[in-house]
Amino acid sequence: MSPQRRALVLFFHPTHKASHAGKALAAAVAGMNQVTVRDMYAIYPDYLVDVKREQALLEEHDLIVFQHPVYWYSCPPLLKLWIDEVLEHGWAYGSGGTKLHGKTLLSAVTAGGPAEAYSPTGSNRHTINTFFSPFDQTAHLCGMKYAAPMVIHGARGLGDAEIAEACGTYQQLLSNYISTGELP
Repeated sequence: MSPQRRALVLFFHPTHKASHAGKALAAAVAGMNQVTVRDMYAIYPDYLVDVKREQALLEEHDLIVFQHPVYWYSCPPLLKLWIDEVLEHGWAYGSGGTKLHGKTLLSAVTAGGPAEAYSPTGSNRHTINTFFSPFDQTAHLCGMKYAAPMVIHGARGLGDAEIAEACGTYQQLLSNYISTGELP
């Protein structure tokens, strides 16, 4: 029997109460075995991140998921602050910084725009992967594997059936990781 893997979903949404898709995605995986979901804006409304607590949680999990909306072609401000403070030199990278080696980082994001907007000929002029290359590099620097982002496009206009389908995909993705250690 293979070891049970654990996933840590860090949900960063500054207006999550107004986010039908983001809220549903976080709720869909919250009840899963071996999955810990944290609503980071509820935990840190004052932006005072408990670095040692966050580092301890990272050490306890194998898959780290940054779940958030595409926010000015990147991430919400609390996630950027969290990265700056929690992924310390000597802990996450650099001399002696090996605490995250071998773990996997996944971005699970909702984008207001349709998929075709994220292309060289679309209104955003670049693919979504281009916008998320800093996360790929962060994972690399920390000795982690960066998985291809899970992107829910057109999130603002999705109906209940489409959101339910996205939630099922998200659950399957995490379930697959927990059982096999792999992400498609």
